[in-house]
Amino acid sequence: MSTAAGLWNRVLPSGWRELPKVVWVLVAARAANRLGAFTLPFLSLVLVQEFGVSVAVAGLLITGFGAATIPSRLLGGRFADRIGRKVTIVIGLVGCAVAQLLVAATSSLVVVAVAVLILGLAFELYEPPSQAIIADVTTPEHRSAAYGLLGAALAGAAVGAGLLAAWIGQFSLRWLFVIDAATCLACALVVLFVLPNAEREVKSEEEPVRARPWRDPGLMAMLAAGTVFAVLYYLITFGVPLTLVERGLSAEQFGLLLALGALTIVLGQPLLAMRKVEQLNDFTAMTIGYLLLGTGLLGYAVATSFTGFVVATVIESVGDLVLLGRAYSVVATLAPEHARGRYMAVFGTSWGAAAVIAPLGGMRLLDLTNGFVFWVTCAAACAALAVAQPFLRRYLSVAPKQELAA
Repeated sequence: MSTAAGLWNRVLPSGWRELPKVVWVLVAARAANRLGAFTLPFLSLVLVQEFGVSVAVAGLLITGFGAATIPSRLLGGRFADRIGRKVTIVIGLVGCAVAQLLVAATSSLVVVAVAVLILGLAFELYEPPSQAIIADVTTPEHRSAAYGLLGAALAGAAVGAGLLAAWIGQFSLRWLFVIDAATCLACALVVLFVLPNAEREVKSEEEPVRARPWRDPGLMAMLAAGTVFAVLYYLITFGVPLTLVERGLSAEQFGLLLALGALTIVLGQPLLAMRKVEQLNDFTAMTIGYLLLGTGLLGYAVATSFTGFVVATVIESVGDLVLLGRAYSVVATLAPEHARGRYMAVFGTSWGAAAVIAPLGGMRLLDLTNGFVFWVTCAAACAALAVAQPFLRRYLSVAPKQELAA
């Protein structure tokens, strides 16, 4: 074995080395798509600058987009279990491409409003089938590694996406949507023609039992915890640039912090390769991850210089690194095999709910208080999640199974 190959095997988590080809192809396709997925942060800017709407109207349109992602997730899960994982991914990616090309080409506010709604309805379709494919082809002991690989690849691609956006945005914001659409279509082609089949693509009309995810108490417990985490994620995204400005720093420095966070997740992968970390069960790993995340948020509470924000970002990003894939691994274990798409979809609605809760509640807290109180409150929520993990593990071991209907 060459020196380079030996080094690669030492830094690569062992769980990654044992993943099937299906996972690697899917991750590569999604990473390529993520490389061009830089339009969403610029959508409000395009609406204001290119279409002349007020900030308030742009906010309403963005809220409509966020609300549309909730049924998008649920449809993605149902389609994944009914018509097939690959077909659903392709439908979602093509839908995103069409919507973004409409945004890039139109000069009509009505058309762009419809395009934003279409984008929201298509935006989450491909998430549940992607997550279900990983659950389909991996064993329980390798699922955390597989979901972690997907998260790390998307984080790495996000660094490149930020650099591309900074360059392309100098010429025209609309070109961002064209390039994002192109990556969506490229990803769809890879999934359709290169991704190996990993499942029985068409389910029979009559399944032996019909899963009802919303009546599964274990899944509802995971959904509650996942929603709190998703709210915290959005609050970090919204709150850090506002806190930078509050403390006399530049909001533009948030872009550097975003890149730093993504790089920390990518470069921190050798940490996951350590035997003691690999052997952690999902709930212990989540306890550690939430404690690290909370420590980083406490860092934001007291940081007064950009260096302080850098340190806090690295700490909270290490927490994200440890958390990567763990919750999805637990949900995949809870789900009946024929209902994994729907389970992943229901769990994923935490992000849609958080997109509404975070700006309405969390941002209100920041407005009424200050950065210190805001971040201490967020850190306390992280601590609560950490404390809850052992109890959640015990609850899931004794919770009644989800209701099934013939």
